[in-house]
Amino acid sequence: MDTRIPLVAAIRLASLCMLLLMSPSLAPADENAPRKVDFVRDIQPIFAKHCAACHGEKVQEGAFRLDTREHLFKGGDSGELVRPGKSAESLLLNRISSEDDGDRMPLDADPLSDAQITLIRRWVNEGAVWPDGVTVAEPKHWAFLKPQRPDVPQVKESDWVRNPIDAFILARLEAEGLQPSAEATKEQWLRRVSFDLIGLPPTIAEIDAFLSDDNPDAYEKVVDRLLASPHYGERWALPWLDAARFADSNGYQRDGRREAWAFRDWVIRALNDNMPFDQFTIEQIAGDLLPEATLQQKIATGFNRGTMANVEAGTDPEEERVLAVFDRVNTTGTVWLGITIGCAQCHEHKYDPFSQEDYYRLFAFFNNTEVEIETNNRNRDFTGPKISLPEPAEKTSRRELAEAELQAVKQSLKTLSEQLKKHQADWEKNLPHLGDAGEEIPAEIQKILKLAADKRSEKQQKALSEHYLKTFDSYAQLSTRQSGLQKQAEELAAETALVMSELPEPRMTRLFKRGDFLNPGEEIPAGTPAALHPLRDTQQPNRMDLAQWLIDEENPLVARVTVNRYWAEFFGRAIVDTPEDFGTQGSPPTHPRLLDWLAMQFMQSGWDVKAMHRLIATSAAYRQSSKITPALWRRDQYNELYARGPRIRLRAELIRDNALAVAGLLSEKMHGPPVFPRQPDGVWNHIGRTSNHWKTSQGEDLYRRGVYVYWRRTVPYPSFVNFDAPSREACVVKRSRSNTPLQALTLMNDPVYFEAAAAMAKRICREQPDADIDGRIEYAFRLATGRAPADAEMNVLKSRYQQEFAAYQKNTDAAHKMVEKWGGEIETTTIEFAAWMHLTNIILNLDEVITKG
Repeated sequence: MDTRIPLVAAIRLASLCMLLLMSPSLAPADENAPRKVDFVRDIQPIFAKHCAACHGEKVQEGAFRLDTREHLFKGGDSGELVRPGKSAESLLLNRISSEDDGDRMPLDADPLSDAQITLIRRWVNEGAVWPDGVTVAEPKHWAFLKPQRPDVPQVKESDWVRNPIDAFILARLEAEGLQPSAEATKEQWLRRVSFDLIGLPPTIAEIDAFLSDDNPDAYEKVVDRLLASPHYGERWALPWLDAARFADSNGYQRDGRREAWAFRDWVIRALNDNMPFDQFTIEQIAGDLLPEATLQQKIATGFNRGTMANVEAGTDPEEERVLAVFDRVNTTGTVWLGITIGCAQCHEHKYDPFSQEDYYRLFAFFNNTEVEIETNNRNRDFTGPKISLPEPAEKTSRRELAEAELQAVKQSLKTLSEQLKKHQADWEKNLPHLGDAGEEIPAEIQKILKLAADKRSEKQQKALSEHYLKTFDSYAQLSTRQSGLQKQAEELAAETALVMSELPEPRMTRLFKRGDFLNPGEEIPAGTPAALHPLRDTQQPNRMDLAQWLIDEENPLVARVTVNRYWAEFFGRAIVDTPEDFGTQGSPPTHPRLLDWLAMQFMQSGWDVKAMHRLIATSAAYRQSSKITPALWRRDQYNELYARGPRIRLRAELIRDNALAVAGLLSEKMHGPPVFPRQPDGVWNHIGRTSNHWKTSQGEDLYRRGVYVYWRRTVPYPSFVNFDAPSREACVVKRSRSNTPLQALTLMNDPVYFEAAAAMAKRICREQPDADIDGRIEYAFRLATGRAPADAEMNVLKSRYQQEFAAYQKNTDAAHKMVEKWGGEIETTTIEFAAWMHLTNIILNLDEVITKG
C-alpha cells in the first residue's frame, strides 16, 4: 500500500504548521522565559512573613494595611502605594528597595532579598492581580506551634556523636562546611563541668582521680557524682532565684527586711531532690491549693510573694496590691512562657497574638489575694499571708520565758514610772540647788526647763520626763533590762515564710483601661491567651488550673523555654538568645530542630531536670575545647554554631564561692537565714523607720556560699553588683556580662578577696611544708586553675615571689603589719607569709580563675 502523501497535500500541511508556529497562542513556550507571577504562590508568602505584622488586621503602621486587596489599593498616610502596571511609580517598590535604612521597609528587620523585590516588581508590572477572596495573614509564629519530636539527623562523621544532641550540632556544622573543635583536656572539662553542676572548682584529689581513670565511662561517673552532690541545688538555685526576683528586702526607698529565706531553701531542696519540673511548677504556682498541702508546698508559693512592696507614706494599699498582681502575671509570662505578656497590660500586644483581654484573664488568677500593705499606727507595713516555720522546742521555751519576763519588767517600769512622776515637779523646783551641787544636765533638757510647764510640747515633756526618770538607778536598771529582753525576744522570734492564699470569695476582675486601676472596664473571667492551647473546662478556674495549663504537653512554650535556659547555663548562650522573648520580636532559634527535640525529650522523660542536665553535660559538643582559631572567630564570633566549647566568666556568686573554696575557707553549711559577709563600710544607710544596719556575721557564716548572702534590692552585695548580678527588683532570666575596671579592683581590694588571698597563702604553706618554691607555686596554681602552670607562667610567678620576698626582707615592718591584719596564726616566717600572700593575690586575679573555659 502506498502511504506517501501527495505533493499538494504536503504543501498544505506545511503551510498549516507554519501558521501554527507563527501564532503567539499556539507557539511552543520558551523554557527560559520567566513564568507569570502568581499572587498566591509568589507574593502572598512574602507579604505574610515580612509585612503583615506591622500592616495587617491587628497593627496598621502609617494607617496602611496590605492584608486585603481593598486595603492595599486604598493606601495609607503616604498616599497611593501601588499603581498596577507601573512599578517605577509605586511607592511600595520605592520603600522596599530603598538604600536608606530609616526609609526602607520592613523597618527594624532584614531587608527583602533581591529575588523577592524582583517578584513584587514583576507582579506590579503585570497588573498587580490579586484574586478575589484571598487575604494575607501573618503565619502562626513557630514558638506558638506545639513542638514535634524531629528525627535525629544523619551525619557524615558519626564517630564524633555521643548522644542525639551531637547529631543536631554536627549536622549544622557540616552544612556550614565546619568541623567541631578538638576535645578539651580532661582538666579543663572537669573544671568546666564542676562549675556548671555544683558551682565549685574540683579539688586536686578529684583532678588526680579523674586523670588516672581510663575507663570508658569516666566522664559519666564524674557527672553522676556531681548531680548527686548537695551543692548541685545551691548552684542551680541561682538562675531560678533571679527569675523569681527573690530578695530579703521589700524594695523601694524604705527597702525594709522581709523573711523570705525559706523559699530559697525550698528551691535548693527541690533541685537536689530532682523534683520533676511539672511538680516544681505546680507547687510554686498553686502549692497551697493542693489537697492537704504540706508546709513545704505552702512555702513553695513564696515564688509569687517575691514582688516588691512600697510602705512609704502616701502609698495606696490597693494600688500596691494591683501592682503586685501585675508583677505576678508578667513574671509568670517570662519564666514559664518566655513571652512579653506585660506589653498587653495597657493595650493590645503590638507584635504577638495577645490581647488586653488575654492579659486580664491571666490577671484574674492572681487577683484573689489579700491586701499586702497595712497601716499600723500611721505606719505602713508589708503584711499578707505568712506561715510559721517549725523550730526546736528549746528555742520556743526560751522565747516564751523571755517574753514573760519582758512583760513583767514592762509592768514594773510602768508602776515605778507612775510613782516617780508624782515627784517630778518638786525635782524641777530643786534643780538650781542641785545644779550648784554639780548635777550635769544636757543642754537640750536645760532649754526645756526654761519653758513654763504649759508652754512645753508633748515631745519636750516626754524627753524631760525620760531624763528625770533615768536619774534614779532603779528605773535605769529596769530600763536597761527591758532593752536586753526586747532584743533577746526579737532574736528568738518565731521564723515565718511568705505564702499565697485565696480569699474566701473571688474578687471581681475588670479590664483596666490603659492599665489604670482607677479606670476599670468590663468584667473579665479567669482564663488563658486565646492564641495558645485551651484551658481545661472548670466552673471557677483558679491558680491550680493555671499551673496544670502551663505543664500541659499541648503547651508549645514551657518545655522549649525551660530547656533553652538550661542550655544557656552550660554553653553561655541560648539556642534562642532572647530567653525572655520567644515572640516575633525575639531572636530566632539557631537550631530549631534541636530545641524541639530537647523540649520533647524533657517532657517525655517526666520533666526530669537532672536527666536533661546529664544529657547536655555528657555530649561531645560540651566536651569541645574553647580555643578559637582566627578563621573560626571570623566565621562564628559568638559561637552560635557551637563549633567550640563555652568560655565565659563565672556568675558573680560563684566568683566569690570559688575564691573561698580555693583558699580553704568555704563553709559547707546549708540553709537557714541569710548571712552578712564582710563588705566595705558605709554601703548601707538608715532610712525612716527601717533599720538596715549591716551586722557582719561571725564564724563560718562569714564564709558561706553566695546563694545565702543577704539580698537587699536597693543595695545588693557590692562585689556581686560589680560582676553583673541583678538587683532582683524584677524578674531576670538572662544576666548581662560586662568587663569593667571595677571588677579587677574588686578582686584586688575587696576585703573578702584579700582575706581569701591570705588564707590561700597559709594553706599552701601548711599543706606543702616540705615543697620548694616551684612546688608551692604549682600547688597554688592547680588549686586555682585546675592545671599545672606552663614553664613561662612558672617563671613569671617565681620571679614575682622572689622580688616580693626580697622587698619584705628590706621592709620587715610592712611584713609584720600584713601578718597582724590578715595572717593570724601562721606556720611560716612573717616575710615568707607576706610574699606568698602577694603571689596568691595575683593568682586569684587571673582571668582564667574567674572564667569557665
